[in-house]
Amino acid sequence: MTSQYFVRPDRASVEDFNIFCQQQVNKQDYPLVSEVAEEVLIYDHDVLAQVAATNKHAVLSELHQGLSYGPGVLVVRGLYQDMDVIDRASAVFETIMADESRTRVQADHFSRAGNNGRIWNALQKLAERSPQTFCDYYANEMLELICQAWLGPAWRMTAQVNQVRPGGEAQQPHRDYHLGFQQGEFVAEFPIPAQILSQYLTLQGAVAHSDMPLASGPTRLLPFSHQYELGYMAYRQPEFVDYFNQHYVQLPLQKGDGLFFNPALFHAAGNNTTTDHVRTANLLQISSAFGVPMEDVNHELVLKKIYPQLQDGQYRAGDFQALIAVAARGYSFPTNLDTDPPLGGMVPKTQQTLVREALANRWDEEQFTRALDEHTARRKG
Repeated sequence: MTSQYFVRPDRASVEDFNIFCQQQVNKQDYPLVSEVAEEVLIYDHDVLAQVAATNKHAVLSELHQGLSYGPGVLVVRGLYQDMDVIDRASAVFETIMADESRTRVQADHFSRAGNNGRIWNALQKLAERSPQTFCDYYANEMLELICQAWLGPAWRMTAQVNQVRPGGEAQQPHRDYHLGFQQGEFVAEFPIPAQILSQYLTLQGAVAHSDMPLASGPTRLLPFSHQYELGYMAYRQPEFVDYFNQHYVQLPLQKGDGLFFNPALFHAAGNNTTTDHVRTANLLQISSAFGVPMEDVNHELVLKKIYPQLQDGQYRAGDFQALIAVAARGYSFPTNLDTDPPLGGMVPKTQQTLVREALANRWDEEQFTRALDEHTARRKG
């Protein structure tokens, strides 16, 4: 821990940064890992699922350790095993991207406008365009397990689709939301413990919607870089950019793989040097119940769109739990306690509780919509 709680950006030191980044993974610390490649933990979906069936806490603990005290990045091979679900979601995303390209300029935070394809709030837009595809996509028990490992329960997910076309340029290295999007001078106004804490409020993920050979520019990663305390103030500084460009690693991914990393990890999308390969990922940003998501998802709209699919009972229990976790808010606050007081406990009813109540009592769509609207009105006062 630094001896000062408030420091200026010019206190950042590449020499100190290098000490963290030169660490190596001790594979014995990660008994469930399939392999370690370029200091990145590689897991197999089926191995994690098998262990989680009898010892869920062992999986949660190992994943959390890797993201916090380990290299800060992991891959789950075969996170999605039904390629039809990926392809159906990709088809919807392509339609959205085509429609939006006619009315707005597509850009991300770190690339020139028009260089890449981007869908903001892709989670809500998928539910609006294809409720069945939304449900099939997010009914993924392993995805919920990974989110819980870093954030605990009641997290909130947002998603942004990013498409890097042939010739697409690399991003600048950066850290992610929250403080990763702020200028160094603003970050310096926060005490160092708060800067460190912010990384525990968000999990960054990416689902590969295409194969990602190295030439297509999969994410550049700098393992262990999240452990450097002054990194939020440092990543834009030229000497840190140079260090990143000299030491980053990349891993090829296959369609359906999942990449997850600590938001404080230095990273950047790579150059797509191919002439014919479009690299597409659904970028997942999962926020702690204690944090503020970057995007505002209209969960009421999402739930009304997918309620018929929820009534069908077509998903296994674990997958259904994951779907509800994505679609509905699971935390009671903030709310208006004058109009939404706690009843029979210390916290008001959550959206997730309301959804389960509706399904258990076999409410029809009209009953559910009315109850959901009343619940929302009470929370807003």
